[in-house]
Amino acid sequence: MVKVTRLMLLDGWEVELEFSDGSRGRIDFRGWFSGRPGLLRDLDRLEVFRQVRLDPESGTLAWPNGVDLCPDVLHHRATGRGFLGTQGRDHAA
Repeated sequence: MVKVTRLMLLDGWEVELEFSDGSRGRIDFRGWFSGRPGLLRDLDRLEVFRQVRLDPESGTLAWPNGVDLCPDVLHHRATGRGFLGTQGRDHAA
């Protein structure tokens, strides 16, 4: 399993991530959390979203409200690489 090793906040909802496999990429989270239930709804507010931190133990992004994201999904979104090393395919068919 790949882990996030570095987080850089860019402008607005955009972040740049580096991963344990040496890859890196950017994700624009604008709209990711729109209409989501519960704690995810909080992340739809920029001032809450920008409280994101790298959790070095779990190797992913985490927020003070307890939300964290799957590092495999982040890797796929940031690099365009498929899950589990597949190229251009999603994890479940």
